[in-house]
Amino acid sequence: MTLDRTQSPAFQAIHEIQLPSVQSHRLDNGIPLHLIAVDQQPVLRLECVFDAGTWYEQVPSSAFFAMKMLSEGTTSRSSAQISEYVDRYGAFMELNSGPDRASIVIHCLTKFLPDILPLLGELLNEPTFPQKELDDLRNITLQNLRVNYEKGAYLAGVLFREKLFGADHPYGRSQRPEAVEQLTRDGVVAFYERVIRNQQFQIILAGHASENEVLLINRALGQMPTRTDSLPGFSGSVPADSDLFILAEKPDSVQSSIRLGRRLFTRSHPDFFRMLVTNEILGGYFGSRLMKNIREEKGFTYGISSNMPSFRRDGYFLIGTDVNKENTQETLDEIRKEINILQTEPVSEGELETVKNYMAGEFVGSLNTPFEIADRYKVILLDGMSPDFLTTYIRNLRAVTPADVMEMATNYLAVESFSEVVVGGK
Repeated sequence: MTLDRTQSPAFQAIHEIQLPSVQSHRLDNGIPLHLIAVDQQPVLRLECVFDAGTWYEQVPSSAFFAMKMLSEGTTSRSSAQISEYVDRYGAFMELNSGPDRASIVIHCLTKFLPDILPLLGELLNEPTFPQKELDDLRNITLQNLRVNYEKGAYLAGVLFREKLFGADHPYGRSQRPEAVEQLTRDGVVAFYERVIRNQQFQIILAGHASENEVLLINRALGQMPTRTDSLPGFSGSVPADSDLFILAEKPDSVQSSIRLGRRLFTRSHPDFFRMLVTNEILGGYFGSRLMKNIREEKGFTYGISSNMPSFRRDGYFLIGTDVNKENTQETLDEIRKEINILQTEPVSEGELETVKNYMAGEFVGSLNTPFEIADRYKVILLDGMSPDFLTTYIRNLRAVTPADVMEMATNYLAVESFSEVVVGGK
């Protein structure tokens, strides 16, 4: 049989998914443990998640350095010995810090969990924050920051978040070289003592794990003392700002980095799914309207996108691209034109169906491994989302109508209310 390459292959639209259930436990000291058992391979991921992000900082950059320094030395092991021990068991460890939370993540073979848990207990309870390792980490961080601040795209992102939330707000604050230079060991230790040491955290265990691994974790971590005092965080507010435009001139740059958008809402907002589909049509995927116009038709950029970053307490809408300086104003005009079309002309059923199919496929494709499934569940477990958020995800996408898209574009994409940052020139 001859294959007719002029016809698209048949496909079946995705309407629902089946996910493994989450089994929630409490250790003897009250620490919640969420088990997502998927026995594909004999590996697991153990993640300890703290309310210890920049939201809880009193000294800028202290959250980042406090988490990173946990693996740089304990009362029993040096930094080199910790690295050697982790390598001996073929494990991998990450220490992360963000605006809302921080985490220690360990990947290992399931059979080596009993060997890894004592080290994890040391990192949580016995870090020494050695000065030499802190100085080394500070120097590496400063070098990376100085390189990044020379990049227009990086600087545009920093200025845009500051514009939306304010430079002192945890969601608008970025690492600055001057803050890193001024940070002392005392400031790092103070953050650890106040925000991490003996504070309650949540454990997310994913992969080839069972009740046996829960018991092992309870023996190792469930006997730790935990505090019950409330943890104060950021108490300020987002400052009002009537100046919506920032132009950071870079005379030696041939490009302009453009960022524009506005504060929006979190995943729990009733308009989240309708706005998610609207965003996808505008600039959320490679076939979006912004890509077709500004990349394919105009040839102004290699890529342009829009997205909806969401934190625990707030979120925002962002359009970003990099273009030649001489095309800056026309690019901004074309972005406004595409938004106006969304606000005034109903999207066709064909385009809307294509976008829904793409989003459904992308969502299912992000659930291939136990660790990806756990990452999705974290949205529910850590931010207090509805238990059916994931299982009804595709259904909520498919419920969006052309009228919904117009309504979302009108309500939330009024360009006169957008903050706008251009690094380079106009």
